[in-house]
Amino acid sequence: MNLLDIHQLDARHGLLQAVRGVSLSLKPGERLALVGANGAGKTTLLRTLAGIHPAAGGRVVFDGQDLSGHSAHQRAALGMALVPEGRRLFGSMTVAENLQVAASAGRRGPWHFDSVVEALPQLKPKLKALASALSGGQQQAVAIGRALMTNPRLLLLDEVSLGLSPAAVQGVYDSLARVVAMQTTLILVEQDLQRTFAFADRIVCLLEGRIVASGLTRELTREEVMDHYFGHRRQAPAPQEA
Repeated sequence: MNLLDIHQLDARHGLLQAVRGVSLSLKPGERLALVGANGAGKTTLLRTLAGIHPAAGGRVVFDGQDLSGHSAHQRAALGMALVPEGRRLFGSMTVAENLQVAASAGRRGPWHFDSVVEALPQLKPKLKALASALSGGQQQAVAIGRALMTNPRLLLLDEVSLGLSPAAVQGVYDSLARVVAMQTTLILVEQDLQRTFAFADRIVCLLEGRIVASGLTRELTREEVMDHYFGHRRQAPAPQEA
């Protein structure tokens, strides 16, 4: 059984249609990467799945339950967590406090304060530091840890490596490897195609809000993805619902 089924999902920003008829499915434990140029609809798609942005049409089915009409809070309670672009931490609170706030709204499961800190070891010496005083990579780790504290079944990660140094990016992905070991299902937005091919099981390329390519990473080449990324290939993709 699929964990997530998206059926002909539409989303708008006023008169602009940012997501156009997106349909795809994820199995439990799968790692899916969304790629595409700026404005392709990646962030809007994640925000719509999380219930932060309203859908203009279509359906999102999570573990067999239609989420139409479910708020972001209700979706989080069912096991969906978003790590937003820009991290959006509570800067005047410590790292430990940022994690503990998320725990108060979380579900029961394997992730708790100690297991999160173990999975994100770069946080251990910074637990008493203010979130605003951290480096970009450390802030990203806190944002991931905060999401894990809710014990998500589906983790949505937006712009994982945006604005980070190569060393910080490596630290974030090292941490994500520990998350993957817990069989958490992931959808991530990532601009670094080398990281995408190394980390994801499957890649979906968006262009102007539509899926223009989709496939297993082992079956796609970087050149094919880049062609779709820039709109050099526009053929309709094969259906992705399982």
